[in-house]
Amino acid sequence: MSTVGELLREGRERRQLSVTEVANSTNIKSDHIRAMESGNWRAFSAPVYIKGFVRTYATHLKLPVGEVIAGLEAELAADPGVKESPNLGGLRTGVIDWIMLQFSRVKWVLVLPVLVGVGVLAAGYFGVRAWQKQGSASPAETLGPGLLQRPRTVQPGRLPVPTNAPAPVVRPVR
Repeated sequence: MSTVGELLREGRERRQLSVTEVANSTNIKSDHIRAMESGNWRAFSAPVYIKGFVRTYATHLKLPVGEVIAGLEAELAADPGVKESPNLGGLRTGVIDWIMLQFSRVKWVLVLPVLVGVGVLAAGYFGVRAWQKQGSASPAETLGPGLLQRPRTVQPGRLPVPTNAPAPVVRPVR
């Protein structure tokens, strides 16, 4: 009985494909393809990667994927050196983790244009209100108490003299 690696290698050679061609068309590293064909399952960090790569490779070679995966699972069960990935389910999560998870579920392609549109509408609304308020009010009405000074009556041709200024000294002209 052939191993999974031999099945993959024979399927590649039957289709007259090189390792590089398979790597380019499946986006699997050529080192991983060579490891799969040689049955070196310890080159992978977890069985989930092995199964995914073998499924992709077998699909590309048009091999019976179900049979190949069944053979792979038998080989992995017999090899004690292939370790399972660590269990990540027991980690504690906090409020920030929950918030980040919610943000990761948002479809930003749809939400971002809506948020930008709402922002533009809000800015336009408040801008128009401020412009209308500015146009209808007199600048003197917007000043606080004590800042508004009524214009003094000035005689034509003379400048107003401040009330707290000293009296002017008049000298005769020679």
